[in-house]
Amino acid sequence: RAQIQRQLTHSAQGRVPPPTVRIVHSGHTCNVEEERYSERVYTIREGETLELTCLVTGHPRPQIRWTKTAGSVSDRFQDSSVFNETLHIAKIQRHQGGRYYCKAENGLGSPAIKSIRVDVYYLDEPVVTVHQSIGEAKEQFYYERTVFLRCIANSNPPIRYSWYRGRDVLSQGSDKGVEIYEPFFTQGETKILKLKNLRPKDYANYSCIASIRNVCGIADRRVVFRLTNKTAPASIKLLVEDPIVVNPGQTVSLVCITTGGEPTPSLNWTLSSGSLPEKSLMKDGTLTLPAIASEDAGVYSCIASNNVGNPAKKSTTIIVRALKKGRFWITPDPYHNDDNIQIGREVKISCQVEATPPEELQFSWLKNGRALRSSERMVITQTDPDISPGTTNLDIIDLKFTDFGTYTCVASLRGGGIPEISIDVNISSTTVPPNLTVPRGKSPMAVREGETVELECLVSGKPKPIILWSRADKEAPMPDGSMQMESYDGVLRIVNVSREMSGSYRCQTSQYNGFNVKPREAVIELIVHYPPAVEPVWQEVRQGLGRPVAMNCRVLRAHPSRVLRYEWRLGSRLLHAGTFDSRDDTDYTIRSLVREGYGEYTCDIINEVGPGRCTFLVTGKAYPPEFYYDTYNPLWQNRPRVYGYKLQWTQMNPNAVDRIMAYRLGIRQTGQQRWWEQDIPVEGNIQKGELITHNLTELIRPEAYVVRLTPITRFGEGDSSTRVVTYSVPINPYLREFHCSFEEDPVCMFTQDKNDDFDWTRHSAATRDTKYTPNTGPSGDRSSSKQGFYMYIETSRPRKEGDTARLLSPTFNVAPKNPHSITSPPAYCFSFYYHMYGKHIGTLNAFVKQKGQSTSDAGPVWSLSGNQGDRWRQAKISIHPTASFQVMFEGIRGPGIEGDIAIDDVTLEEGECPDPPSNRMYQTCISMVTGLFMHFIFNFF
Repeated sequence: RAQIQRQLTHSAQGRVPPPTVRIVHSGHTCNVEEERYSERVYTIREGETLELTCLVTGHPRPQIRWTKTAGSVSDRFQDSSVFNETLHIAKIQRHQGGRYYCKAENGLGSPAIKSIRVDVYYLDEPVVTVHQSIGEAKEQFYYERTVFLRCIANSNPPIRYSWYRGRDVLSQGSDKGVEIYEPFFTQGETKILKLKNLRPKDYANYSCIASIRNVCGIADRRVVFRLTNKTAPASIKLLVEDPIVVNPGQTVSLVCITTGGEPTPSLNWTLSSGSLPEKSLMKDGTLTLPAIASEDAGVYSCIASNNVGNPAKKSTTIIVRALKKGRFWITPDPYHNDDNIQIGREVKISCQVEATPPEELQFSWLKNGRALRSSERMVITQTDPDISPGTTNLDIIDLKFTDFGTYTCVASLRGGGIPEISIDVNISSTTVPPNLTVPRGKSPMAVREGETVELECLVSGKPKPIILWSRADKEAPMPDGSMQMESYDGVLRIVNVSREMSGSYRCQTSQYNGFNVKPREAVIELIVHYPPAVEPVWQEVRQGLGRPVAMNCRVLRAHPSRVLRYEWRLGSRLLHAGTFDSRDDTDYTIRSLVREGYGEYTCDIINEVGPGRCTFLVTGKAYPPEFYYDTYNPLWQNRPRVYGYKLQWTQMNPNAVDRIMAYRLGIRQTGQQRWWEQDIPVEGNIQKGELITHNLTELIRPEAYVVRLTPITRFGEGDSSTRVVTYSVPINPYLREFHCSFEEDPVCMFTQDKNDDFDWTRHSAATRDTKYTPNTGPSGDRSSSKQGFYMYIETSRPRKEGDTARLLSPTFNVAPKNPHSITSPPAYCFSFYYHMYGKHIGTLNAFVKQKGQSTSDAGPVWSLSGNQGDRWRQAKISIHPTASFQVMFEGIRGPGIEGDIAIDDVTLEEGECPDPPSNRMYQTCISMVTGLFMHFIFNFF
């Protein structure tokens, strides 16, 4: 029968510790600094991988959220959040620098927030530009006596510039003819070189070196500019007209050539309205635009630059000929207050067309198909293009019966090539101004949500104008998203009507294609009926047997809101029904819940359109358990082949349902499908915040396991929780010591680094071949036994000088005095024996690599180089890790084959290292400790 241990946590005692959070890094980094009064600064090179991990404590397990509040507005990350422990940004760019926040919250206490500032370092290629002091009016640029060379590059951190003439360094005061400016906005940086009274020796190669002092391994950048007596700014010439007027579909070639400049200028084309057309082709200064269209029109500029003086720029305008948007309107006699056309009065017909280019636009008028010329009674005019561009008017003075007929306005462009636009206008006794009415029964219009409705305005008159539809009751868009919609038949059709479309709609005559009179308008009211909107739409109610359950369903809005009724059901069985009076909600109560009362309850609130439904799932399922992730030394058992794990959890809302009688424990190896299950009985009631412990045993090293825990009540199984249990070698909480003498394979879970040049080798003197390198390496292990094992690096060929081999220990858990937080890091004594004998001995380094650190981030805590003689020596270092950590040994090969380095008896003990004893006392203590340790290990396991 499985047993569990139970105890109250801080949360049960009312002293809930808030979540804690730390940020560690595991990606590429140049440096991580602790700013004294603000925050950590993480420095990374552009293009490397940013990886930040948020380490949290707290129970229940806090939810993690990464956000960013600084950086470019184009940085998409600041508009979103990352809900993972690790923030990973591959190939980071400069705009992604800024302040990153990790927020951890579990609903208990205040959220924990930590930030780290990411500083992205980069250095672009520098550019040298050349200018003269007075101007560029003269044909020969360097007749002027003073020249400025300016060097600039984008970087972070700021650049230090240096100048060379040939191989000679130029500095302030080194040459009377040279001055180096340090402008105010770049204090401390030299970037502008002034050559005064230009001399023959000043014609030379000038090098500008931009340096950020090799931070992040970013090398200096160099640019060379050759200054000669022929150096001159760019000048160009366009071999095209300005403007260029073309027809659609033609191919246009813009030719730009350089007429001067040393060094040879580079040519580029731009378009004032944006980027060049996708179909455009550019070669050797010639820009080709095949099958040109109206949208390709604009100002095209050729720009030539050689970094001497200002860039040369010449532009031309491409105009694509076009005619579009023909329309007309009829204006009755303006001298009489009458909208009708009458015999003996004046009438004006106006015709308008958009033309490109406007100066090519020409109009002609026809009456009944025959050309019409301007006369005393038929006056043809073209209005001021600044007031009404592209407009022509035909004024008929003293209208006669014989003037009735069809008048045609014909618009064309001089030179042809573009189709004409013809507009027919009929003037007769039936030509009358428009009138708008709403058909009987068409306002107000009532429709159900989701249906299709047609709003209709009857329009009469001749000619019939276009009808414009808009919202009359508020500034709101029409169903298509625009503020105004056009209709030629007076009907507005709305598909899939929604409740937001309720309101007043205005139909109005347009001025164009009709009479130029005061617009006629009418208003139609649209009423959208929809079923009640209710809350809650869905709610889970967890309750134990014999307890009351209260449910409430409330109406938020409905149309029509009158004649509302409600029906409560359990499944299909009607429980209660009624109608609303003055209330907007309805209740249903179960006084004492029975087993048959579990299930899905619905409340339908109904109007003539249909029902709105509240759903309540009444269940006796227990809430899921919440695993406790901050268990101090969860690996309580550590035998050669198996290990044990302290599984701890609390129960969410244990009193919400019936008493939890047991937990069903499921466990399987990661990667496997088969679950092993057992029930863990629970005696008595579980209190809120009560910490429950169950020991998992016989877990196979070093496998990881998926653990599933399900609470069981009288109702049955509740909600499950799962977590992964992984193996990591702990500091034994009782022995407080880790010791490895490499006697067994695998070597105390030590592993070889995958990113080094070669591996450490496990050997004993009895098996080692010393034929080729007799004058290096140990003759036995640390205890002088030829049968004992140790680890060493073999430096014979093919190894070469500088090759590294790294050996990593298993991960050790930090043992804080307060299991809930690490306020003062614990101390450990890290000791080992080393043997460094041979004339070619290189270097042995020892590192402490904390969780989240890469190998390159961890600095050595101990280092030694050179021949130390043919004997074993001991090193002791006090370390103070703040997170789970590994120790790492790095052997670096020296200049020859007689350079084998060995290590043995690696130990980690809690507490600071004691002062080193004398040699005799030291040997005695070692013997005593080794004996006691072996005796303890024998009894313990």
